[in-house]
Amino acid sequence: MSRIYLIAGLGADTRVYNNINLNDEHEVIPLDWVEPDDLNDTLATCAQRLIFQYNIKPNSVLIGNSLGGIIAVEVAKFMPVEKVILISSIKTSDEAPWYFKFFRTLPVYKLMPGSLFNSMGGMVKPVFGHMSDEDAWLFGDMLKKSSPVFMKWAMYAILHWQNDVIPPNLYHITGDKDLVFDYKRIKGATIVKGGTHIMIFDKAKEINKLLKGILKK
Repeated sequence: MSRIYLIAGLGADTRVYNNINLNDEHEVIPLDWVEPDDLNDTLATCAQRLIFQYNIKPNSVLIGNSLGGIIAVEVAKFMPVEKVILISSIKTSDEAPWYFKFFRTLPVYKLMPGSLFNSMGGMVKPVFGHMSDEDAWLFGDMLKKSSPVFMKWAMYAILHWQNDVIPPNLYHITGDKDLVFDYKRIKGATIVKGGTHIMIFDKAKEINKLLKGILKK
């Protein structure tokens, strides 16, 4: 039995995996975010805290959505894992979108209180993609309940992430309608036609099929 760790994206919690159905052959462990010890912490130190808090073992499977995918890559750099599966994410800083450089140069997000990020659901939903009423409510509720401290720290940490290491046994799933991470910048991914940044909701059936195929390898 494989141990599978699920890591959510920024502004989300483990409910983002509600539509993901992994068979009973695996022990599935959802991870909650851990507050940064310092606002200068990196995504690598975040990964180390998760390893310690959840006692992540070598030869586990990591599944990460969006920011969770980046953290999965960082965890896999500290220990050998069986598989790393990214959904709507990036695996190297070369795959990051152009606007990362813009916000590093003009860091307007630093002027915003962390609590403001929690109320931006209506602004970011059009960028993330169309959602059903039920999924839209869940998205908004996850955002409202996210830690303002973590949100503000994560914005800085993501924008300044530097990585060119691709762990072995990495599988990448992304959508061709993702407005957050452009699939044209991503190498070696399985492309989901019509998949947006929140395709883990509305393309769950297709993603479940892809995940089951990967887990059997």
